[in-house]
Amino acid sequence: MRMKFDKLQEKINIKFNNDKILIQAFTHSSYVNEHRGQPFEDNERLEFLGDAVLELTVSKYLYTHYPKMSEGEMTKLRAAIVCEPSLVKFAEDLHFGELILLGKGEEMTGGRERPALLADVFESFIGALYLDQGLDIVYRFLSIHVFPKVTDGEFSQVIDYKSQLQEYVQHDSRGDISYAIVQEKGPAHNREFVSEVFLNDESLGIGVGRSKKEAEQHAAEQALKVLKAT
Repeated sequence: MRMKFDKLQEKINIKFNNDKILIQAFTHSSYVNEHRGQPFEDNERLEFLGDAVLELTVSKYLYTHYPKMSEGEMTKLRAAIVCEPSLVKFAEDLHFGELILLGKGEEMTGGRERPALLADVFESFIGALYLDQGLDIVYRFLSIHVFPKVTDGEFSQVIDYKSQLQEYVQHDSRGDISYAIVQEKGPAHNREFVSEVFLNDESLGIGVGRSKKEAEQHAAEQALKVLKAT
């Protein structure tokens, strides 16, 4: 058992001071119930703690990296990052399912792949990491395994880039933003739109989407990158 957890620590380049709390993070209540009298604790309390730590660290990241984003937008984006499907994806990327200690019944009914269980384990791991290593190490871990997914646009559907771009331009009194659909591609049932965004008639970016609104959002995202780089 310990060999698997040693490999995890090697993979994430973090050495726990207390191996017991790491193992507890992956211990399901069904495993504890089948090993009564043995020194195992389930991960439910760590899950509670990890949930709060995730909220705080993700909030800090969004506040620091998206200075033009409103409170409402940050709240929506944070909710998308810490929701169950996202946590499941993070756990799967790290192969956490292979490490979970399950009771035989839970194992036989596919518990190792159950989304709610995987999401809980990711939160439990974050709680254990916080207790053992502190908030800075949690933030560093998330900076490697979670936050790049945000910057890569995996949650872009909840970010209003058009509003951000408008605020950015208005703040510096740079002029007027306008959009134009410059191309429509594909059959009617699988349409693809190409939008171009302009600042005072100067092209700043092009975006592609399944709808005109989506294409404009992607164009605005590109424009923000251009403006922030100049």
